[in-house]
Amino acid sequence: MRRMRRSPERLALQIAALVVAAAATLVAQDGQWPMYSGQYSAQRYSPLTQITPATVGRLRPAWVYQPPGAGSLEATPVVVNGVMYVTAGPTIVAALDLKSGKPLWEWTRPIAPSVLNLGFPRVNRGVAYLDNMVYVGTLDGYLFALDARSGIERWSVHVGENPSGHAITAAPLVVDNKVIVGISGGEAGIRGFLDAYDAKTGKQLWRYWTIPSPGEPGSDTWPGDSWVHGGGATWLTGSYDPQLKLLYWGTGNPGPDWNGDSRLGDNFGTSSLVALDVETGKLRWTFQFTPHDVHDWDANQIPVLVDTEINGRARQVVVAANRNGFFYVLDRRTGEYLLGQPYAKQTWARGLDEKGRPILIPNMEPSEKGTLVYPSLQGSTNWASPSYSPQTNMLYVPVREMGSIYFKTGVEYKPGTYYTGGSEKRLDEESWGSVRAIDVRTGKQAWDFPLPTPTWAGVMATAGGLVFSGSNEGNFYALDARTGKALWQFQTGGAIRSGPMSYFANDKQYVAVAGGHALFVFALD
Repeated sequence: MRRMRRSPERLALQIAALVVAAAATLVAQDGQWPMYSGQYSAQRYSPLTQITPATVGRLRPAWVYQPPGAGSLEATPVVVNGVMYVTAGPTIVAALDLKSGKPLWEWTRPIAPSVLNLGFPRVNRGVAYLDNMVYVGTLDGYLFALDARSGIERWSVHVGENPSGHAITAAPLVVDNKVIVGISGGEAGIRGFLDAYDAKTGKQLWRYWTIPSPGEPGSDTWPGDSWVHGGGATWLTGSYDPQLKLLYWGTGNPGPDWNGDSRLGDNFGTSSLVALDVETGKLRWTFQFTPHDVHDWDANQIPVLVDTEINGRARQVVVAANRNGFFYVLDRRTGEYLLGQPYAKQTWARGLDEKGRPILIPNMEPSEKGTLVYPSLQGSTNWASPSYSPQTNMLYVPVREMGSIYFKTGVEYKPGTYYTGGSEKRLDEESWGSVRAIDVRTGKQAWDFPLPTPTWAGVMATAGGLVFSGSNEGNFYALDARTGKALWQFQTGGAIRSGPMSYFANDKQYVAVAGGHALFVFALD
């Protein structure tokens, strides 16, 4: 009998798939959602199967938690060892009983009205967990470690100076006893960075500056001292490949916004995806989605790690639906550009060249009289989490269909203020949103579920064949993962600006999402 030989690429892909499947099984058995995006790959995919297209019609609220205070809810809960941990704005952490939602403890850090949060609401999007410690960042630029059983503070570290614009809104990511945390503040003229801290002590282990200083690779794309306030914030949680020991993190727009005259060049390090060695923080590779960005299309959309076939070849890839309107597939070992397609209306580029660089349409920059461009400043998607299903090979993206008229003005840097060189007028009257399914092998749209307004709600796919998402109008939907057909919905009474998650407890699969100022948890009746 002739034995079929497997190529090294195919064998590597099969091994990786087994590792992913094993990890998914552990999550399903333990009923956990151990990190912001569910798993290191950031697929936001639940392997639980109790809730299906056939049973989802019986989904009912199990309990509701309303945190103290009046802050916004944009968090995805974490479930570990039979306890749920969730945050609310500006900085509240709560440990909740899985059966009833009863608070086991609540911790808060008072945030003064003078604390800066330029360009975003006073929110917190979640925590990280490791070895009975819960880690959370704060709007005033600190990272705290809390005892998971009591909420008692174990250590804290000052990450960035808030008066100059630094803030933390993202959920940290814990990798190899390191707490990885990014920083907000691109609109305030900061120089972005990503930090790693020892999970036990809070000692800083490394810092990666997104903007190169003079003499470093890419510094020639920053004339004069423009790099000092170059932006490139790291304000959303990244992903991680345990085999390659690589972190993947998006970086923000360059500063100042809209007026790029003082920073002529590509502005290396901004509106990019970076792959960093987790042990050292050294840059392994980078890919810039929008060189010399003048439309605020930062790349802080969550990068999703996928093992699939591209052009008939088994590849380990990282995929991203970018704020600039294009969907990208990159080799996650090398950063090689493999595929790119527009996934929403865009009017600024004719397409992408063989390296993935945009082919610009002339005269689409902001101007004194105003320039109409699609997408809007808020992008074709934004921070709301996408999701990937290995069952369908589809990436499910929360999409924003909207244009803006971009204006250019003069600019002057002043610490602690908006560092912008213009403004924009959104065309809200003609905007709309959707949940859009993209085949990651081709970049082609598979289906589209329209929403009345551009969505801020994240997406979750499940092994039960469903996709969960929400809307600004407060509707929480369950869609068929293969067709996009709506199978169930629930009105939460408030805008959904968070990512759903799922866990298993008491022999039941639960689904949770924040709507308005409350966390809703659902199960089958």
